[in-house]
Amino acid sequence: MRAGPGQVLAGRYRLAGRPEALGAFAVDERSGDVVRLRALELPASLIGDQEPDGLGAEPGERLVRRVAAVGAAAPRHARLLQGAGAFVEGELLWTVEERPAGQPLDALLAAGPVSAYRAAEVVSDLAAALRVLHEAGLAHGNVTAGSVLVCEDGAALLGGLLPGVAEEALAEELGGPGGRRRYEVRAALVGPVAERWPLDGGPAGDCWALGVLLHRMATGRAPYPESGVPELVTAVREGRRVPSEACGPLGPLVERLVQPDPALRPTAAEVRLELADLLASAPEPVDGPRVAGPSGVPGPRATGASGRRRAKRAGAAAERSRAAAARVETVRADAARVAAAGPARPPRIPPALLGPLLVGGVFLLLVLGVAAVVLFAG
Repeated sequence: MRAGPGQVLAGRYRLAGRPEALGAFAVDERSGDVVRLRALELPASLIGDQEPDGLGAEPGERLVRRVAAVGAAAPRHARLLQGAGAFVEGELLWTVEERPAGQPLDALLAAGPVSAYRAAEVVSDLAAALRVLHEAGLAHGNVTAGSVLVCEDGAALLGGLLPGVAEEALAEELGGPGGRRRYEVRAALVGPVAERWPLDGGPAGDCWALGVLLHRMATGRAPYPESGVPELVTAVREGRRVPSEACGPLGPLVERLVQPDPALRPTAAEVRLELADLLASAPEPVDGPRVAGPSGVPGPRATGASGRRRAKRAGAAAERSRAAAARVETVRADAARVAAAGPARPPRIPPALLGPLLVGGVFLLLVLGVAAVVLFAG
């Protein structure tokens, strides 16, 4: 990358830290927000010393307009990272996307798979984002672990929309709408990532990618070989993949999502409903709620029936704690009142004399009564 820390791109994005090969974090000097920049090398770098026919500033601006149009049309949703457009600087096409605090899912999965129920939570969030995109007439085309951001509260956000659009637009610009040349350029841009090579595009292709990602999260690997693009594409076309039984309770859903006929795949909305039912029947964790799940993925949120049971038990425990604290405060208050009253004064008549004095008083009353009778009778 021909940019360094502190450099300002497009007159507003100041690079923060050391840039990666084709990506960087930056601060938007207009809003103060942190954004994620991703770069694509323009065609002159891709094809060596050959000069592309008719390629110059105009194709670069065409790419920018295509990416910006998708970013402007994308709906807002809590689980969808918002793109802020694209620009050309030097020999690079840059896309801009918001970047809240969190960790990329592919980095978290590097340590191994996660539980089927945690995978269901993550993909449920992604399906919610895809649903609003599909309802807006858009397809994502870049549903991969590298496009997912896992936040500190465990929520998953789907990003990568504009970078995916830029890659597809550049492949078409160089290779035409179809054919061998476009395939070669796309293979160089995308690489052997199984989620990016469905047999069909559009919303059905996004749902196929969800199935592949579910398999990857639950088993630690893609269901198709990823040693190279030709091997991957051939395996997808021939249906050669790891059986979905390896995904445990997610197996039936994965099986339907990756089937060849796009008309029989569940929609994003149906995927979310099915995952909600699965999460509602999730077993109780033996060690209580986790702060971090396997591979460092932030732990499961309190969703579904198990989450409600955990919340109910936590509420009851809190109520008992409050009641015990109230009783302690009552005892303390009583002790304070006794202490404030001071030491008790001794009684004026010793307790040992009360009995004799009572008997004497009764006898005296009897004598007085007899005297009165004799006096009045005499």
